[in-house]
Amino acid sequence: MMPRFTLLHPEDNVAVALEPASVDDEARLPEGQRTTVLEAIPFAHKMAVRPIERGEEIRKYGEVIGEATCPIAAGQHVHVHNIKSRRA
Repeated sequence: MMPRFTLLHPEDNVAVALEPASVDDEARLPEGQRTTVLEAIPFAHKMAVRPIERGEEIRKYGEVIGEATCPIAAGQHVHVHNIKSRRA
């Protein structure tokens, strides 16, 4: 079965895992989009839905929650190891 993800807002560049995803899984996104999972993604964690450049804003809930500290490929896990929070 293909792991499912959801976008919380149309402007988001990350999707949230509705179930754990493994490397090389094909992730099903809303509106029929699909991408290959590049890193294991735990339940409720974020995955990039498109390439994100270093310094680019990370959007979740339609809000900026941080910025990328390095380039992030579509399908990569997005978490504290590659973003800097703007909320704290």
